[in-house]
Amino acid sequence: MRVCSCWKGGFLPEESFKSFGNYLNALKETPMRLKDRILARSHDAAEIHEVKARSQHEMKKTLSWWDLIWFGFGAVIGAGIFVLTGLETKESAGPAVVLSYVISGISALLAVFCYTEFAVEIPVAGGSFAYLRVELGDFVAFIAAGNLVLESVVAGAALARSWTSYFATLINHDPDDLLIKAGNSLLDPIAIAVLGIICIIAVLSMKGSSRLNYFASIVHLLVIIFIIVAGLTKANAKNYTPFAPFGARGIFKASSVLFFAFLGFDAVSTMAEETKNPARDIPIGLVGSMIITIVLYCTLVITLSLMQPYSDIDVHAPFSVAFKAVGMDWAKYIVALGALKGMTTVMIVGAVGQARYLTHIARAHMIPLWFAQVNEKTGTPVNATIGMLLPTAIIAFFSKLDALAHILSISTLFIFMLVAVALLVRRYYLSGQTTASDRNKLAGCISLIIASSIATAAYWGLSERGWVGYTITIPIWFSATLALRLFVPKAREPKVWGVPLVPWLPSASMAINIFLLGSIDLASFKRFGIWTGALLLYYLFLGLHATYDTAKESMEGTHKGNWMEEGQDRPTNGAVNGSDQTS
Repeated sequence: MRVCSCWKGGFLPEESFKSFGNYLNALKETPMRLKDRILARSHDAAEIHEVKARSQHEMKKTLSWWDLIWFGFGAVIGAGIFVLTGLETKESAGPAVVLSYVISGISALLAVFCYTEFAVEIPVAGGSFAYLRVELGDFVAFIAAGNLVLESVVAGAALARSWTSYFATLINHDPDDLLIKAGNSLLDPIAIAVLGIICIIAVLSMKGSSRLNYFASIVHLLVIIFIIVAGLTKANAKNYTPFAPFGARGIFKASSVLFFAFLGFDAVSTMAEETKNPARDIPIGLVGSMIITIVLYCTLVITLSLMQPYSDIDVHAPFSVAFKAVGMDWAKYIVALGALKGMTTVMIVGAVGQARYLTHIARAHMIPLWFAQVNEKTGTPVNATIGMLLPTAIIAFFSKLDALAHILSISTLFIFMLVAVALLVRRYYLSGQTTASDRNKLAGCISLIIASSIATAAYWGLSERGWVGYTITIPIWFSATLALRLFVPKAREPKVWGVPLVPWLPSASMAINIFLLGSIDLASFKRFGIWTGALLLYYLFLGLHATYDTAKESMEGTHKGNWMEEGQDRPTNGAVNGSDQTS
């Protein structure tokens, strides 16, 4: 079997790159092409049929709702609950950290609703990239895609490093004992080995990955049940007082960090292309797994806060130290095993899901088409899987990722907000049907929702004790959402499964995601800006011209068929008003 095969024209086969002269001409047309790509929209049908066909072979439909529930469980419940909970409980929220998890969970659940509607109607491997490409265009989709790739690589590398630390703890060693010292750096060969094994599993079989995730998740669930049951036998209600020592601000500050514990469910939406019955299986799998996760998280943190006073909770190993404090030191091995299994399943689902993101990004010609190839025998995107895990392993080997880890929440919250915007656009706008007046009303309402949400987040960050500003910003958000509900007619309804209470739930999702973004430190936004700037440079010099040529070729092919049938002369207009089509 040729695992990492390539075919002729897999790298930059587009017209703009066939000669240096062609490339110079393409660069001269950059403003026109950029305008075209910003305005262009893809069609559902184009994503499902034409774009998907660029992988040469189809992915195998092997997944049911049962598989998706366990993938969702495995994708989300990982290191976050075991690592972040101690720090945020002790320094930000106290026992009220359970409310922080509720807030983060609601934000994640609203995003899940939006993802589910898209995944049912556009069941392709691209996930949010495909959804944004259809509703907000190539340019916005590319910026989102770049951040998804960064999120995947950094998160995978961080988990691989954490896996090594927890494994060392499990065999009675200090967390850094298994690392190799090289000057001021600590190298992690075990992380590379773990990621290599996961890569092999992910490329060989989707069903095999599902089964491994299923069994690992069962072990993980049993460990969580043990922690809850055993922990509650040592509960002391006095530890729950004071409940919110840091006030409301501490609760929301913790929620912005703890949102990291809910990341990963979006990877499940990329599996829609391999799902037997997307209309039934995806809503059950995505929504069901998120509800289970929220309940388990809240129960775990309640248990932790009842076992120890919040001021005594360890920031590095909260559950292990809590069991030691109540005379159950032996339980730390079970906790370490649970964390280890959780990180393993998150890395498995991440490897599977993010490779499918990369596959669809390549299908759109935003990166070399070579990454889009699906292996004929395995039915998996081998090249994309290796392409994602190789840089992940390199970074995991060299870096602890303390600085990069903070950028993850920004990337994810930003994309979740864009998906909510895309859902409103999908429901209220349809080219050729929506009037210019209704289109302008829609744009105005969405702009006010975003602006009022940003103002609320800014006021929260700048005003320690103030409240007057909320009497302005929140009513503006409410009025804008109500105006959208009353004065802009819907352009379409979902065919099978849809988000309830539109526009309220997508609007609330936008507001919560923006509010949580406002709680993240400035240094993280600077890193986010640097990465986005690098993405823009790549897009302007490569991605823009590749996608423009692909859209032009697609349109010419369609028109040529019509001219041949109708006997018309071929037009010479060079503009391309479409992505693969124009919505």
